[in-house]
Amino acid sequence: MAPFKAHSVLPGFNLALGFTLLYLSLLVLIPLSSLFFKTAILGWDGFWEVATGDRVLASLRVTFVASFAAAVLNAIFGLIVAWVLVRYTFPGKRIVDALVDLPFALPTAVAGITLAMLYAPNGWIGQYFAEHNIKIAYTPLGIVVALTFIGLPFVVRTVQPVLADVEVEIEEAAASLGASRWDVFRRVIFPSIYPALLTGFALAFARSIGEYGSVIFIAGNMPFISEIAPLLIVAKLEQYDYAGATAIALVMLIISFTLLLAINGLQWWSNRREIR
Repeated sequence: MAPFKAHSVLPGFNLALGFTLLYLSLLVLIPLSSLFFKTAILGWDGFWEVATGDRVLASLRVTFVASFAAAVLNAIFGLIVAWVLVRYTFPGKRIVDALVDLPFALPTAVAGITLAMLYAPNGWIGQYFAEHNIKIAYTPLGIVVALTFIGLPFVVRTVQPVLADVEVEIEEAAASLGASRWDVFRRVIFPSIYPALLTGFALAFARSIGEYGSVIFIAGNMPFISEIAPLLIVAKLEQYDYAGATAIALVMLIISFTLLLAINGLQWWSNRREIR
C-alpha cells in the first residue's frame, strides 16, 4: 500500500516560485531596470554631469539627512509608544492604538497641508516656537517633522508584537537577582527587541526617502535649502527631461539600496551573534 502523501493547499515549489518571480518582475524588476535603460541615453558623462550637479547634490543631502533624522526620532519615540501600548492599560488606549495607524490611512497631501498650517509661524503650534525665533515650517526642520509623522507607524507596528512576546517572568527573575530597571532593559529586553527596532528603523528610513506629498507643502521647496530630491525629479519630468529625472532616481535607488543592504547586513550579523 502506497504511503499517504500530504498535500499542501498552496501549489508546488516550482509553480509558486514561477508566480513569485513573475510577480516581482512585473512590479519591481522591470520598472527598476527601465531606470538603467532610460538613463543610459545620457551616457556616462551625461549621467555624471546630472548626478553631480550642485542642485542635485543639495537635494540629495536634504533628503537623506532629513530621512535619517526622522528615522532616528521614530526609533526612539516609536519604541516608547510601543512600550506604553504593550505594558500599560489606561482609558482611551484603543483610540491611541488606532491613531498610530492614521498616517497609513491619511492622504499624504492632507498631512502636509495640516502640518504646514500647524507649524507655520502663525499656526497653533508654530507661533510658540516663533516667539523664540525658531521656524519649523518651510525649513528643513519642517521636512523632518513631516517624515517623522509618516514613519512612526512602521516602528511602532514592528516593535509592538515583539515586545508583547517578551516574557515578564524573565524580567522579574533579573530584578530578583538585584538588577536595576536600566540593567533589565539593557540586558534583557533590548536584545530581544533590537532586531525588530532595527527593521522598523529601516522601513521608516526607506519610506521617508521617497516621500513627496506630505513634504512639499511644509518644506518651502527652496533650492539648496529645503528642496528634496523627489521634487527635483518631478520638476525634471515637467520639463520633459525624462533622462535627467531617471538619472536622479537612479542615484537615489543606488544609495537607498546600499544603505538598506548595510542595515540588513547589520541585522544579520546581530542575529548571528545572538545565536552564538
